[in-house]
Amino acid sequence: MDFELTDEMKMLKDMAFKFAQTEITPISAQCDREEKYTPEIRKKAAELGLVGAWIPEQYGGAGAGILGHTIITEQLSRIDMGIATNIITASFGCEAIYLYGTEEQKETYLPPVCRGEWVSAGAFTEPNAGTDVAGYKTRAVRDGNDFIINGNKMFITNGTVCDFMVVQAITKPEEKRHNRFSQIIVHANSEGITRNKLHGKLGIRASDTAEIVFENVRVPQSNLVGKDGNGFRQLMHFFDVTRMMVAGQALGLSQACLDAAVKYAKERTAFGNPIGSYQATMTKLTEMAIKIESLRNLVYKAAWLIDIGKPDFTLSAMAKYLGGQTAVFCANAAVEIHGGYGYMEEYSVQKWYRDAKILELYEGTKEAEIMAIGRVLQSQ
Repeated sequence: MDFELTDEMKMLKDMAFKFAQTEITPISAQCDREEKYTPEIRKKAAELGLVGAWIPEQYGGAGAGILGHTIITEQLSRIDMGIATNIITASFGCEAIYLYGTEEQKETYLPPVCRGEWVSAGAFTEPNAGTDVAGYKTRAVRDGNDFIINGNKMFITNGTVCDFMVVQAITKPEEKRHNRFSQIIVHANSEGITRNKLHGKLGIRASDTAEIVFENVRVPQSNLVGKDGNGFRQLMHFFDVTRMMVAGQALGLSQACLDAAVKYAKERTAFGNPIGSYQATMTKLTEMAIKIESLRNLVYKAAWLIDIGKPDFTLSAMAKYLGGQTAVFCANAAVEIHGGYGYMEEYSVQKWYRDAKILELYEGTKEAEIMAIGRVLQSQ
């Protein structure tokens, strides 16, 4: 049993963090204030192979696997989770194409994303259905050789900046609940699409989030991804994999909180001593460190198992669940250790506090992860 990262993974880890320090740190606060998307940073990251790094080399990716992608996510998120999201999710939706698409679809859509030329999106969540995937209402009706799509999507990452999206829609309404859906590639500039950027998010404000409306959008049936009617199962597997990205975000943000808290605890004095010398502060720092170390081992193991072809998606759900809890705990503890300064814009911990909460919400709420894990435990 070897817990050591390979030399290649160590180099990838160092490169991703140095890139974040150099390119992201100077613009982090401004992008948060202005809700500013960062295409120029994404393109620079692509030149280093950090965009779509999980994608195999034959389709333009770095071939770093899910573990490599997760490590990149972790390191970028140590600096700014919002800007990191712009880089990491530039390939969001491509997982479905790689797992279920035709060879032509893979060759068409994956390489431009890895080169930083295109951005993809997964148009799944709807205004009245998030965790309830089988409750989606968007429909794709056949008309000759085309689909005509009508419906609404909400909280779509990259919604206003993407070049194409993988849309979850009902194609077989006569079938049972879980057999009604399919996934379809839709070009973002198609006639009948309206994209509205959502403003005023609590955190990850540099990331683009949108509502998308489809009104009689015509798409070739050749854009179908995978089997007709298999969309629900495809999406469940999709989330099993992409949860690792969220767990990586949580790991990176949590580590940033601990690093900042330790530094501040050494510098700040109270009653003549550094606040880190007091048991109350030591307790917070110790609990943060233990939770982070536990999370790192869980995240890396779950990602590694996917890469070696022995996925344990219960572990992925556990990593996502523990990741959200750890990030929220560490961000809260970091703000408390900083005291009044932790509440001020001058210190990054206030931003990380705002960013952390989304980790308990997207890619499956913590309640959804509990249900997924609980069902497995009860079936054993």
